[in-house]
Amino acid sequence: MVQFAMPSRNEVEQALLRVLLNRGGVITEFGSGQEIVDEIAREFGLNDQQRAAFLETTYRKENRVKKSLLWHRLLFRAADSLAKQNLVSRPTQTLRLTNRKEWMLTEKGFDAALKLCDIPLSKKEFLPTKSYEVQKIVKKLFESPRPKNYAPIDPNKKITKTTTESALRNRGFRQAVVEAYECKCAVCGLKIQSPDSQLWEVEAAHIVPNRALGRDDIFNGIALCHLHHWAFDVGWFTLSDDYKIQASSRLDSLPPDFGRIGVHEVFRALADSRSKIFLPNRREIYPHNNALQWHRQNIFHRG
Repeated sequence: MVQFAMPSRNEVEQALLRVLLNRGGVITEFGSGQEIVDEIAREFGLNDQQRAAFLETTYRKENRVKKSLLWHRLLFRAADSLAKQNLVSRPTQTLRLTNRKEWMLTEKGFDAALKLCDIPLSKKEFLPTKSYEVQKIVKKLFESPRPKNYAPIDPNKKITKTTTESALRNRGFRQAVVEAYECKCAVCGLKIQSPDSQLWEVEAAHIVPNRALGRDDIFNGIALCHLHHWAFDVGWFTLSDDYKIQASSRLDSLPPDFGRIGVHEVFRALADSRSKIFLPNRREIYPHNNALQWHRQNIFHRG
């Protein structure tokens, strides 16, 4: 380490936390050719000699010598140290949860990464960054059996006080819905993220809203861009039981310059299309008809 002037393990740990935050909370193993290995090496300004240095481990009982790249080994040891501090989950743990062999931020690691990046904890709720605890909720939502007699309203839901448990549940709902729709708007198909890759434009919309005690589960959710989320929430359009768009007849009474972006008739296009929305790959997690029926009866403005 001293001979090649390599960064300290603590420095590499901090770099890993920052990279995890910027990469959505997960990174894979540190093998040759992986972008993450070179990205962090560039951050430390490592030269070719430092990147190519080998670490030799002698196994006396087996009478053999194992060689590994020193830089790769340093990355692994830093990640292993983060796991011991419960700042990340190990790939074996994540594999059992997501079927992917990745290092993933824990909630504790998420907080530490935000602090390192000078990002207020208050923004945590809006970031799409994965955490091990939130992924547990996402998995539960995806695996919940689709009920026949679904009640989209939760009479026991509390919305006046935010607790750690409710914050995790809210993030789990948002992440599950956005993932189910592959990060794109179900109405217009818009799919885009911020230049730093930390925020998706698409939002997880409740069909029965929070103010009406709508459940935070996959059957009461739909992914919408900001514009269509607003329009859905105020009742400019709704969805039929076969997931076709139904636009309010009140659109006909709008002044000519309303509901347009340039020459594009954004809202009147909804009335003309009656097209089917983009849906998840699995029918089991489609929006539930009971939730859609509630929206048509309580939010939608027919005319």
